[in-house]
Amino acid sequence: MTSPWGQPAPWPGQQGQPSMLAGHSDRERAVDVLRAGFAEGRLQQDEYERRVERAYQARTVGELGLLVADLPQGPSGFPQAPPAVPHTFMAAPPTNGKATAALVCGIATFFTFGASALPAVVLGHIARSEIRRSHESGDGQAVAGLALGWLWIAGWSLLLLLVVAAAK
Repeated sequence: MTSPWGQPAPWPGQQGQPSMLAGHSDRERAVDVLRAGFAEGRLQQDEYERRVERAYQARTVGELGLLVADLPQGPSGFPQAPPAVPHTFMAAPPTNGKATAALVCGIATFFTFGASALPAVVLGHIARSEIRRSHESGDGQAVAGLALGWLWIAGWSLLLLLVVAAAK
């Protein structure tokens, strides 16, 4: 199909716009479709060879479209699996609020000289049990809050033992 000026006709749906120039990947995709059509018995050997030759000589995407317009766009009989979504683009599970609170209390122990250590430990244990049950995220925050809380509790306990031992 050509226009009155001898140019290849544009893609259907692109009426009035010139066809885009074809790249190497466009030509290879067209040849792949032709190869699949030949393998399925939709094309005779001589027609397949002529179309492949024309595909490699095609200048526009419209010309390539005309070469494969009467073929399915890939092997038939095989259902196409949906493309896998990379883990990066999947929605992350919500973060457990108690895990965040445990971490905040654990960090606050440096400013409160250990007064927020006990809440950090309690919130950390509650958060970890909720995370196991609900599969939320935030386990690392809960563990960090637990570790900081227990470190301050152990530190104050050791200091209290030293004071009691020194008083005797």
